[in-house]
Amino acid sequence: MVTTGEREDRLFAALANGTRREVLRLLRDEGPQPVQALADHFDMRRPSLSEHLKVLREAGLVAEERSGRQRIYRLEAVPLAEVQDWLSPYERFWRDRLKSLGTLLDRMPDDERS
Repeated sequence: MVTTGEREDRLFAALANGTRREVLRLLRDEGPQPVQALADHFDMRRPSLSEHLKVLREAGLVAEERSGRQRIYRLEAVPLAEVQDWLSPYERFWRDRLKSLGTLLDRMPDDERS
């Protein structure tokens, strides 16, 4: 059984790599694709891309479906909601900090130097 912490670690580790983020973008923008169509976007051998797809699959970010001899990958966006939930307190933190900065700046006298 995978714990919540382990699941989050896999998710963030998967998102930490630029190639994997680009794969997710491609699947988001262009829909489900076979491995070869995805591989055509990268300057790497197909086995290397397959390793990236494995990491994404284990993180729950993509699903694989076999269609004849091809493997079709599609985006599974639900885990991204977990990232958003995790980041939400930080977003509130920064929003509050910026609001406080704005209040401070509003209280400061204008610089009337000419």
